[in-house]
Amino acid sequence: MKNSFKKNFGKNNKEYKKNSDISFYSKNTKGSEKNERFLNNFAKNKNIENLNKNEKNNTFSSSKRRKPIFKSNTEFPNKNAENHQDFTNKKNFDDWIWGKHSVYEALSSERAINRIWCTSEIFSSDKFYLLLKDSKLKGVLIEEVSWNRLSQLTHGASHQGIVLQLAYSKTISLEQLIDFSKHNCTNPIILALDGITDPHNVGAIIRSAEAFDCKGIIIPQRRSAGLTGTVAKVAAGALEHLHVSRVVNLNRALEELKNNGFIVVGLSSSGQLSISNFLEKVPLVVIVGSEEKGISLLTQKKCDHLLSIPLKGKTSSLNASVAAAISLFHLTSK
Repeated sequence: MKNSFKKNFGKNNKEYKKNSDISFYSKNTKGSEKNERFLNNFAKNKNIENLNKNEKNNTFSSSKRRKPIFKSNTEFPNKNAENHQDFTNKKNFDDWIWGKHSVYEALSSERAINRIWCTSEIFSSDKFYLLLKDSKLKGVLIEEVSWNRLSQLTHGASHQGIVLQLAYSKTISLEQLIDFSKHNCTNPIILALDGITDPHNVGAIIRSAEAFDCKGIIIPQRRSAGLTGTVAKVAAGALEHLHVSRVVNLNRALEELKNNGFIVVGLSSSGQLSISNFLEKVPLVVIVGSEEKGISLLTQKKCDHLLSIPLKGKTSSLNASVAAAISLFHLTSK
């Protein structure tokens, strides 16, 4: 047993030396590679620690630097006040009237009015009640607001509880528009706007309507831009040659137009009938909806036809004023 152990031990020892001599270089190279990796990682960790320390120092120093910046924030209210004053100076109040005496004279002289804001006390007073009620029947939008709201609108002016905005053109009643259109054309076209609140779109539509010889335009009292200075400017003079009727309720106005022989058509991207295939020559009311929502569902139910403009490109919709101009071209060229 002892001899065998010595033989095996010696044999194993010789093999170990032989193998160790053979793999000495490879082991050393692997060890050196490990050492290099260890040193590299150690250096990287040191760099990371140094970066973290620098970041902590930077955050500490940046917090110190914030103090004078924080102090300068006390100057912001003054800057905001200056910006507010600049906005007040830039706002155009040329078509605005406020104050009890000034507004009363404007209402009594039957000037064209776009909108009125007043407090509940003014609306219920004996001096203004009948005048305001008559203006509302003419399609003027009247809003009962708080005293603070009026101060915001006029930027702190002495409004005495009532403010109005003049219109750049007088409006006529729906009955007058129907009589005028029927007596001046066998197949008149009247344009009606539904939910178009952008004054630039309204002005461009009025310009196209007058260019294609429409007999009038209907604007609802709410959810629509009024006849403001921007509308008149974009219309480029067309507002002086086109009759405009402001109605309290558009759907009731459409019913009255139907009773007077008009066919109501609405422009809709989902319309089943192409406008190029619509060949009827009758008195028409063409409804143009807003670019985002289109014609409201209640108004669509009042339409006899929903017409679509065929588009060949990838654009899925048109601007409201562009759609109105294209439709009027198709309907008046037949």
